[in-house]
Amino acid sequence: MCGIFGYVGKRTAAPILLDGLRTLEYRGYDSAGIYVPGHAPIKSVGPIDNLTAIVPDDLSGTTGIAHTRWATHGPPTLLNAHPHLDATGNIALVHNGIIENFRELKADLTSQGVTFVSDTDTEVLAKLIGSLYEDNLLAAVQTALTKVRGTYGILVCCASDPDTVITARMGSPIVIGLAPDGNLVSSDPSALLTHTKDVIYLEDGELAVVTRDTYEVMTIAGQPLDRTPETIEWDIEAVQKQGYDHFMLKEIFEASEVVTNTIRGRLQVDKGRAKLGGLEQKLDQIAALDRLVIVACGTANYAGQIGRYMLEEYAGLPVEVEVASEYRYKVNARERREGALGYKVNARERREGALGYKRNLPVGNSAVLAVTQSGETADTLASIRKAKEQGVLTLGIVNTVGSTIARETDVGVYNHAGPEIAVASTKAFMSQLTVFVLLTLLIGRENGSISRAEGIEIATGLQALPGIIDTYLTDTSAIKTVAAKYAQYENAMFIGRHLHAPLAHEGSLKLKEVSYIHAEAYAGGELKHGSIALLTDQFPVIALAPQDHVYEKMVSNIEEVKARSAPVLAITTEGETDLQTLVDDVLYVPKVHPILQPIITAIPLQLLAYHIGTARGVNVDRPRNLAKSVTVE
Repeated sequence: MCGIFGYVGKRTAAPILLDGLRTLEYRGYDSAGIYVPGHAPIKSVGPIDNLTAIVPDDLSGTTGIAHTRWATHGPPTLLNAHPHLDATGNIALVHNGIIENFRELKADLTSQGVTFVSDTDTEVLAKLIGSLYEDNLLAAVQTALTKVRGTYGILVCCASDPDTVITARMGSPIVIGLAPDGNLVSSDPSALLTHTKDVIYLEDGELAVVTRDTYEVMTIAGQPLDRTPETIEWDIEAVQKQGYDHFMLKEIFEASEVVTNTIRGRLQVDKGRAKLGGLEQKLDQIAALDRLVIVACGTANYAGQIGRYMLEEYAGLPVEVEVASEYRYKVNARERREGALGYKVNARERREGALGYKRNLPVGNSAVLAVTQSGETADTLASIRKAKEQGVLTLGIVNTVGSTIARETDVGVYNHAGPEIAVASTKAFMSQLTVFVLLTLLIGRENGSISRAEGIEIATGLQALPGIIDTYLTDTSAIKTVAAKYAQYENAMFIGRHLHAPLAHEGSLKLKEVSYIHAEAYAGGELKHGSIALLTDQFPVIALAPQDHVYEKMVSNIEEVKARSAPVLAITTEGETDLQTLVDDVLYVPKVHPILQPIITAIPLQLLAYHIGTARGVNVDRPRNLAKSVTVE
C-alpha cells in the first residue's frame, strides 16, 4: 500500500526523498509529504508532482523521511497526509499499514490531554511515541510498539537527534539500502536502485537504528541481530519507462522477455521435463501430493485458477484455489457445531487469528501454494503462516526477491519477471502462467501423468513461445482500433470456457482497473443462469473463443448473446473464419499448444484494457483508489 522512504547521509535529503517517492508512487498517490529535521513537514494532496512544486529548493538537512499515501483511515486531505508529528513537534513518523487498536490508544492519550488533528491511526502512533519520549527515541519507539496491534512499516526521526532514523516492521515490508554517501530505508527495493543494490531486509518484529555510516538491527525488545547484506538483481533501467507512454504498456510489451526469463535454465526440452531448482529439496513430497491448495488475491488468484486446470488435467493433481482473504477464516463443521464461532472465541483469539488456517485441516499429503507478485500481500502471507503453524508444506510463486512470502515459504519459484510498476499486473500474470506450465510439466513427468512425448511437445511449445509473442506484438493496431469503439460503452461482459473461463475474469478485472467501466465475467455456460438478463445493445460481450475442444460450445454461447442484440467482440485463434459472420468484431491470436493458449490470449485482453483506459483519459499506471502492493488486510 503506502510508500515510505528515508535517507540519512552526507547529501541534501529533500531531492533524494522526492526521487524515492516518485519511484514508490504506484504504492499510493492520494497524498504525499516529507519531513527534514529542523523544518516543518511539507505535505500535499494528490500526486508527487504536487509535493515537488511546494518543496523549497534550499530546504537544508541531510536526514529525512517521506511518504506517499493510499488512504485507509480518513480521506486524502492535508491533515491526514504523512508525516505526522507528536504533540511537541519534535518527533515525526511515516507509516505503512494499519494500527488496529488505535481507537483504544487514542482514547487513552486523549484522557491525558493529548489532542489530535487528523483521522488517521498513524497520528495516534506518532503521539504515543511522543508521550513515551524521555530523550531516548529508540526506547520510546520500542515501548510504543509493545502497545500496538496491527501492521506497520515505520520510519521515525526527531529534531533533537537529526542524524538518526529508526525503522521497524510488522507485516509491512522494510528494506535498508547501504550506499557510499549514506543509508536509506524504503518499503520497496526498487526505490533504492539509483543509490545502491546492497540491502538488508527486515523481518516481522524487527527494528533498525540507521545512521549515515551504520545500521543496527535488533528485535523490538532490543536483542541484537546479525544481518548480511543481500544484492538486488534488478537494474535501474527496469523501473524506467524507456520511451513508452506508460509503464503498463511497457510491461505488456515485455511479455516475450518475461517468458524467456521465466523459463531460462528451467526446460529440458529433449527430455520433456522442467527443472525448478527452488523446489528440488521437496520434489519427492511435491510429486506425491494428494492435494494442493492455491491461495492468492486478485490477478494472482486468476492465474491460480488457470493453473488449477493445468495441474489437474495434465499432472493429475487435485487442486483447490482459494481467495486468500477468505481462506484464512474458514472453519470446519465440527468446530461450528461445538460453538467455535460463539462466545468461546474471545476478542484476543479473534485478533490473533484463532479462526484462521488451523480450521483448514490438511488432508493426506497436502501443500499450500501462495501466488503473489509483491511477496507481501497481507492475506496471502497470513494464509501461509497459518499453514506453517499446522505443519503443512508451503510453496511460493513470487516475483519479488527477498520479499516476506519468498522468505517464509518452505520452497518456491521466483518469476524473474523484473519489477512491475504499473498498478494493474500484466507481465507478472504472464510469468505466473508460465510458471504454472513449468510446475505442471515438473509434477506430471515426476508422477507419470505426462508421457515423455507429451512433455517434449509442451516443452517445445514453451521454448518457442517468446518468438511467437514477439511476432504477434509487431502489429497491435487492430486492438487499438477496436478499443476506440468499445471505450464508448459503460458496461462489458467477458465470457470463456475451460482455461479461458478464469482468463475472462482476469480480462474483466483489467478493464475495471484501468478504465472504470463496469465489467463482469462468467464461464460461457453460466450465461443462461442469470447473467444474460443484463444484456442489451449497450452491454457488449468479449468472448474468448480459441479453437479448442470447447470451441463449438463457445460459439453456441455467442449465438445466445447475439440473440439479445448485445455487441460481441470475439478473440479467437488465427485461421478461424466462421466467427466473422456472427460477431461484430474479431481479434486473432496465434494458435499454440492448448496449455499455453491462455498466455498468449491474455495479451489482447491487456492491450484492450490499456487502450480503452487511455481513450477514456484514465492514468492507467495509477488508477483511482488502487495501490500496487496490498499490505493491509
